[in-house]
Amino acid sequence: MSESLISGGQSVARGGYRVDVSQGQRVGRVSSEWFSRPDDERFLSLSDLHGAVKGRAEHSRTRTLESAAIRVEASRDNTESLTLMLPGSDTPIAPTHWSFGQLASLVGAPATYLRQLPAALAGINLQYGLTSHRAEQVKTLESDEGRLELRAVTGPDYGRYLNSQPVSPTVH
Repeated sequence: MSESLISGGQSVARGGYRVDVSQGQRVGRVSSEWFSRPDDERFLSLSDLHGAVKGRAEHSRTRTLESAAIRVEASRDNTESLTLMLPGSDTPIAPTHWSFGQLASLVGAPATYLRQLPAALAGINLQYGLTSHRAEQVKTLESDEGRLELRAVTGPDYGRYLNSQPVSPTVH
């Protein structure tokens, strides 16, 4: 196997990388953060990561809709559950932590505070903001991988760069 010379006089096999363990520092936090992630966010290789995010993209869709047409639903029986009804759909969709924050920001409400309220009260406040705030076009990212989720709410001209693109095995 041929070798290539790297600055500093170190040689390594072509196509591989040599890690100098005497440089840098050991950060145990990185490992503990990896282990604390849910299974669907823990990958052992780039090809595993690519397969997962490509599958997520295949089960997702984006669309543009009017913010005032979003309906917030919460049950008094379940203080933790808040769902949304989007125009053109009869199925409730659950906002992720991220998309809930984006909706709260859209109506000028503090997301951190709304998250501390019972879902029914947070829902009333969010719904009031959506219907009384100037209606505008928003782009949604919706994902259905066994659970229908609203993953993002952005401006209508937002260009989406899919997570699978930077880890794609093909070079563009």
